[in-house]
Amino acid sequence: MLIRLAVLFSALLIVASFGAYIFTRDQRYLRFAWQVVRFIVFALLVFGALYLLERFGLVAWRVLL
Repeated sequence: MLIRLAVLFSALLIVASFGAYIFTRDQRYLRFAWQVVRFIVFALLVFGALYLLERFGLVAWRVLL
C-alpha cells in the first residue's frame, strides 16, 4: 500500500510539474519532474530487490534448515 501511495503521489507531482512547465515555460519544472521520475524508479528497484530477497532468499534459507 505504501508503494502505491508513493507512485500515486509522484504521478501527481509529475503531472503538476508538466502543467507548471506548460504554463510558465520554465525549465526547472521539467528538471523537477525528471528528478521525481529518477527517484521513484530507484525506490521501486530497491523495493523490488528487497521483495525478491525476501521471497527467494528466505524461502531458500528455510529449505536449508
